[in-house]
Amino acid sequence: MIDLRSDTVTQPSAEMLRAMMSAPTGDDVYGDDPTVNALQEKAAALSGKQAALFFPSGTQANLVALLSHCQRGDEYIAGQQAHNYKYEAGGAAVLGSIQPQPITAADDGTLPLEDIRRAIKPRDIHFARTRLISIENTHHGKVLPQPWLEQVYQFSREQQLGLHVDGARIFNAVVSYQQPLEAVSRYCDSLSICLSKGLGAPVGSLLCGSHEFIQEANRWRKMTGGGMRQAGILAAAGLYALDNNVTRLQDDHDNACWLASALAELGIEVENCHTNMLFIRLPAAQCQGLQKWMAEHGIRISASERTRLVTHLDTPRQALQQLVDAWKGFLHQL
Repeated sequence: MIDLRSDTVTQPSAEMLRAMMSAPTGDDVYGDDPTVNALQEKAAALSGKQAALFFPSGTQANLVALLSHCQRGDEYIAGQQAHNYKYEAGGAAVLGSIQPQPITAADDGTLPLEDIRRAIKPRDIHFARTRLISIENTHHGKVLPQPWLEQVYQFSREQQLGLHVDGARIFNAVVSYQQPLEAVSRYCDSLSICLSKGLGAPVGSLLCGSHEFIQEANRWRKMTGGGMRQAGILAAAGLYALDNNVTRLQDDHDNACWLASALAELGIEVENCHTNMLFIRLPAAQCQGLQKWMAEHGIRISASERTRLVTHLDTPRQALQQLVDAWKGFLHQL
């Protein structure tokens, strides 16, 4: 089955599974799982941060980041379409009593600094206390401009606010920048990294920050149910991913561009293509029929009037050609 709904659908390779099966383990809640410790040390070194913490999911990593930066009655500023505002079930508000303040992102995925400035609450008993700016890189596939990263970081220093980066696909950005992770992550206080998207691990995310921040995050991870035991089996997949699956992300970017061109040649309206994501516009009347047609041809997509297609390590060029051929067949039978 060819699946372009998301890069979360990737399957571990045989080599990754072998690494998982042979991983030495301990009890991570006690801090003595050697493979987890190695993964955390590697993530800290790559990001230039003092420490890192392994999580079962990116949602939990982002939640714990917010809980560690903010107290009850505090506020964080994020984009209207940011994952940790819109797509993580309101966890910060429900579980942490942390108020989100969403603002509209610019077309390039950045949050305009003047809009952030206007959203910061005065120090007044009537308002939640603004504590944090949260940004997302990549944002719906868009790589945030590097000069803006430095600008928003300096702005956060001036405003005495923390800065968190939801880096679920940060290595897609790193590959596009053609720079090491540390060159990007120096402009934030904390950074989450997802291992189970384009990097191909079956599960897991990392949260990076200072020793003090990660110590606080470890307490929140335990409280929110994220303390695992012999987690080295999972961490080994993350180590393999960081060692072997970062530079190959360029293949996903190239494949997405190829697919965008191929669909445009069929007359499909391609809205945009960034990194490993392309968005297309479809007539409403076609969506249901297209999804059914694709499923009958062994292809999974989430068809809607604005359809997202995501390339990843399990969608090589020949699989994308199958998609294009199937789409051509669908248009022909119409």
